[in-house]
Amino acid sequence: MKLDDVKKLHQKKYRSQFGYYLIEGEHLVLELDKANLNEATREKITLYVTADSQAITERLQQRYSVKLINERQMSQLSGTKTPQGIIACAPLPDEVGRIQSEGERCIYLHEVQDPGNLGTILRSLAWFGGFRLLLSPGSVDPYNAKVVRASMGAIFHVPVELDVKIESLQKRFDSLAYLDMSGNSISDIRFSDFRCYLFGNEARGVPLDALANCNACAFTIKGSGKIDSLNLASAVTLSAYQLSL
Repeated sequence: MKLDDVKKLHQKKYRSQFGYYLIEGEHLVLELDKANLNEATREKITLYVTADSQAITERLQQRYSVKLINERQMSQLSGTKTPQGIIACAPLPDEVGRIQSEGERCIYLHEVQDPGNLGTILRSLAWFGGFRLLLSPGSVDPYNAKVVRASMGAIFHVPVELDVKIESLQKRFDSLAYLDMSGNSISDIRFSDFRCYLFGNEARGVPLDALANCNACAFTIKGSGKIDSLNLASAVTLSAYQLSL
């Protein structure tokens, strides 16, 4: 891929067009290397590095194509104010199969908008393990550079399905759980009985009208009652922790 095309990967339409995305910084590149990638995928990854960062690639150059670029070119590729001197251009993951492994649970996010929230959610799901992430149409692109950075590499370890319509959930799951202020506590033993857990948009919450035919059960995270909402990423993290017990 030409360097001018690599620069365009900061835009979703070009990520979709070319089938690649950017991974910036030493930590993220090393996390990518730790991921369970097949040889065909590794052969498609290119590392762009500056002279000051060549030492980082010494242990990687036998597995990946490495291209040396100057500081000006790196600043043009980088999505940060202070580039770390290494960026990977990697192919977008293949479409994840929709057959869950035994014991795997799904977290469904409806129109999540904030890259930081999505990145944090990916970190939590990777930390506890055993989760698959389903994103509805209209959600932020998980391969957005801000999401990738916020995930701290967790995006390489969590299976992600894109553009999953909420209406399709009733065909995949006999029942599902969602959070609502009037629901039972997530500490209720029944909270762990589901294979899919739905979380709503940061501002609008869960689309209750769309759940009418989904055999959905409401649960809540008990709080002090002094405020009426909990950050989306915090809600998912607390739920994932409860399910890991």
